Amino acid sequence: MSTGKRLVQYALDYKKLLITGIVLLGFAVAADLMGPLIAKKIIDDHIATSLDKTINFTPIAKLLAVFFSLAVVTAILRYFQYLLLQQAANRIIQKMRNELYGHIQTLPIRYFDDLPAGKVVARITNDTEAIRNLYVTVVSQFAISGMYMLGIFIALFYLDPKMGAITLFVLPVLYIWMKLYRRFAAKVNHIIRSKNSEMNAMINESINGMTIIQAFRREKQMDGEFNELNDEHYKYQSKLLKVEAATSHNLVDIIRSLAFVFLIWYFGGASLSAESVISVGMLYAFVDYITRLFNPITGVVNQFARLEHSLVAAERVFKLLDRQGEPVSDEKIARYRGNVRFEDVWFAYKDEEYVLKDISFEARQGETVALVGHTGSGKSSIMNLLFRFYDVSKGKITIDGMNIGNMSRQTIRDHMGIVLQDPYLFSGTVESNISLGDSRISREKVQDALDAVGGDRVLKHLPGGIDEPVVEKGSTLSSGQRQLISFARALAFDPAILILDEATSNIDTETEEIIQHAMDVLKKGRTTFIIAHRLSTIKNADRILVLDRGEIVEQGNHDELLALGGQYAQMYKLQAGTSSKVG
Repeated sequence: MSTGKRLVQYALDYKKLLITGIVLLGFAVAADLMGPLIAKKIIDDHIATSLDKTINFTPIAKLLAVFFSLAVVTAILRYFQYLLLQQAANRIIQKMRNELYGHIQTLPIRYFDDLPAGKVVARITNDTEAIRNLYVTVVSQFAISGMYMLGIFIALFYLDPKMGAITLFVLPVLYIWMKLYRRFAAKVNHIIRSKNSEMNAMINESINGMTIIQAFRREKQMDGEFNELNDEHYKYQSKLLKVEAATSHNLVDIIRSLAFVFLIWYFGGASLSAESVISVGMLYAFVDYITRLFNPITGVVNQFARLEHSLVAAERVFKLLDRQGEPVSDEKIARYRGNVRFEDVWFAYKDEEYVLKDISFEARQGETVALVGHTGSGKSSIMNLLFRFYDVSKGKITIDGMNIGNMSRQTIRDHMGIVLQDPYLFSGTVESNISLGDSRISREKVQDALDAVGGDRVLKHLPGGIDEPVVEKGSTLSSGQRQLISFARALAFDPAILILDEATSNIDTETEEIIQHAMDVLKKGRTTFIIAHRLSTIKNADRILVLDRGEIVEQGNHDELLALGGQYAQMYKLQAGTSSKVG
C-alpha cells in the first residue's frame, strides 16, 4: 500500500471530526465569497445607476450590513473549522506515535543491534512531528485552498462562463509544477532526513559517553565529526532551498500576471462585440475573485516543501512499522520448576559465524550453574538464548521439557529474573525501579526483597528510603546501590530461574559479601545461572561450565576442575595470584 493511502487510512479513523470541519469550512468559504457579489450589486444597482440623481443609502446600508454579517459568520465558522481539523490532526499523530512506540516493544533485540537509539528516537519524535505538520498544516491548507479555489471558479463561471473557463489554466500549471518539484525534492529530502537521524544518533551517543569523551580529551574530535555531518546536512538543505525559492512567490507571481493578461485581453475587446459593455461592478468582482484566487494558490505552493518533508518522514515511519515484530502476549503459565536443558545448540548473530557450537548441558531445579571463560567465549550468548533475546540457529532449549521456541517470549520470561553487570535504572523512585509498576509487587514485597539482599544496610543513608527519587540510569547512586536495587527487582518477582550476568563484578568487597550471604538463602528452590569473572564467587556452584570460543571445554564442580588441572585451574591460579611466571 502506498504511503499516501496509509496516511488516508489514519485520517479515516477520525473522519467525523474531519468531515464536520470540512463542512464548516465549506459554509465559511461560501459566506466569504459572497462578498464580491454583494459589492457588485452595490456598485451596479445603487452607485453606477445613481450618478445622475440622489443616491438612496437605505438599500446600500442593508447590503453593507449583509456584507459585514457574512464576514462575522465566516470568522466564526473558520474558528470552529480550524479547531476541528487541528484536533483531528493531533489525534491522528497521537495514535500513530502510540502504535509506533508499541510496535518497538515487539521488535526483537537483534533489530536494535543494527539501529542506533538516536535513529529510533528520531522516528518516534522528529518524523512523526513532520507527519503532524502534514495533517495540521499541509492537508489543512490544501483543504482550505481547494475549497476556496472551487468556490472562486464557481463564482467566475456564474459571472462569465467563458472567462471562468480561461482561468482554469492555473490547475494544470500547479499540477505539473508539483510533479517536477517532487521528482527532485524526494531524493534530497530522504538524504536530509537520514542526516538528521545520524545527528540525533551521534548526539545521543555523545551524551551517553560524555565521561569517556572528556576523560580521553576527545571533545575536539567529536566536535569535528559532528560539524562534518552537520555540513553535509546543510549542503542538501541549501539544494532544497533553491528549489523552494523558485516554487513560492516567483511561480505565483508569474501565474498571477498571466491571469491578469487574459482578463485584460478578454474584457478589453478580444471576445466582446462592439455593442457589449462590461459593468463596473462586474469588472470589480472579476478582479476581486482573481486576486483572491492567488491567495490559496500561494498557500498550496508554499506547502510543497512541507508536503515532501512529511511524505519522506511517513515513508520512514511506515518502514519501521512494517518491520516484523511479535505480539506482546499476556498468556500466563504456572510457575515452572526450572529444569533447563540445552540440546545441541548452535547460534550465530550473523549468517553462519557461530559464537556457540554444539552446546549441551542440563541445569536441574535448585541447582546453581556457573559459566566462565575469556571474553567472547559465549557466556552471555547462552543467557541471551535462554531469555530468548535471540533464538537458536540449530538445536533447542527446553524448560521442564517444554521447547521455549514454541512459547511466547513474555510467557517464558514471566518466571525469570535477571541481574546485569551494569544495571539499568529508570527515572522514578527506588520502589518503582523494583516493582516496575507491577500491581502484584506491593510496597511490603519491595521492602522484603531489599531486606533479603541486604539492601537495608546499603540504602539506609538515602533520605527517602524506598521513595528516594532515582534519575535516569541511577547516576546519583553508587554502583553497589544500583546493583542491589537491580537484584531486589529480580527477586521481587520470585523467579524460578535467576540469571546473574557478572552481577558482582562492579561491586565493592563489603557489598559483595552482603550479596553472597543473601545468595545462599535465595538460591534455594531456584535454578540459578551465574556468569562471573571472579572465580572466587562461584566456588559453591553445583556445576561450572568452562567455555572457549563457543564450546564447552570443561565442566564439573570447583574441586573437580581444580583437580583436572585444565583451563579453569589455570584461570583460578592466575586470579589467586599463585601461578608461576612464564619465562
